[in-house]
Amino acid sequence: MAQSVFEWSWVVENRGDIWAQLAEHIVLTAVPVGLGFLMAFPMALASIRWPRLYSPFLGVAGVLFSIPTLALFVVMIPFTGLSKATAIVPLTLYTLLILLRNTVEGLKGVPSHVREAAEAMGYTRTRQLFRIELPLAVPVIVAGLRIATVNTIAYVAITALIGQGGLGNLFMDGFLRQFPTPLIVGLVLSVMLAVAADLGLLGVQRVLTPWRRNPG
Repeated sequence: MAQSVFEWSWVVENRGDIWAQLAEHIVLTAVPVGLGFLMAFPMALASIRWPRLYSPFLGVAGVLFSIPTLALFVVMIPFTGLSKATAIVPLTLYTLLILLRNTVEGLKGVPSHVREAAEAMGYTRTRQLFRIELPLAVPVIVAGLRIATVNTIAYVAITALIGQGGLGNLFMDGFLRQFPTPLIVGLVLSVMLAVAADLGLLGVQRVLTPWRRNPG
């Protein structure tokens, strides 16, 4: 009897493992994106303050982004073994180029007359940054976060090769056993996770920029 393309019975029997893999995928996405932003933000501020730093920062981030994932795993394994750190460090490095570029472009896009008005009102540089410039730069910064997050969701699957991977483990299981059900489940959940993350960040942007909403 031929095997069906999709077997609901397998999903029901393995739903605990599926939820666990989904939770791991979320963690392996959220942590690198969060760490990447924590690294990119001060680099962006330094690039605005000292423009000559921007090109070197961007160049280094670009080189890191171009390194094949498996090569980074090979470099990391002697130091961190087959652990989450081996997955998180490369995934974090891959976010830097997008997050740095979008944060810098967002801050550079603040109109000069807005900065001048803030200075005329006696705003300190720090207050001007957090009260004026960052709110105006939010759409571009969040756009970078959305791209980095969706990219990371895709990259996480590759970490199944080192025993991590979240939903990537379903891809590996389905491929090795020539059993399509785990592949389909992993694919559908990955797409749903990417869409949910993208819409969630878009919602955060709307909350942070109420003045951009259409009145009706």
